[in-house]
Amino acid sequence: MTTTTALILLAVSLAIVAGLAAYAFTLWQEVKRREAFRAEELRRAHENCLANLEIVASSLLQEQLDVTEGAWRCKLLLDILDPSLIERPGFQAFGEVYSRTQHLHTHSARKQLTPRERMREDRERLEVEAEWRRPVLAAAEELLAFRRGWPDSLH
Repeated sequence: MTTTTALILLAVSLAIVAGLAAYAFTLWQEVKRREAFRAEELRRAHENCLANLEIVASSLLQEQLDVTEGAWRCKLLLDILDPSLIERPGFQAFGEVYSRTQHLHTHSARKQLTPRERMREDRERLEVEAEWRRPVLAAAEELLAFRRGWPDSLH
């Protein structure tokens, strides 16, 4: 191999390596951009959940929302934030009301029930609400404190 051929091959290989390095850098920048976008989306989703939790908890405490509906909404929003949050002692009342009432019919399914079945379900719901009213309201207070301490209160 002549010196000229070796220099040409070296130049071509350097050009290929430089091109691959530039491509790798471009991919790395794209990954960073996507991670930043994902982090921003997650932050916004958390902020929306927290704002909704604050509204629901305040509505519960002001008795603008019945205990069952408020507990359901809080449980589902907490699940979106972090499914392990519902296991915290302060928030377990939401999960308990949810588990005791999730079999009850809602919306159009409730309309299809006979009046007797509806009355039976209403009675069952009211019993659960009477039993869990205080713990759910205490959990709503805890939720407002959790919101004020976010994100440090997460862990």
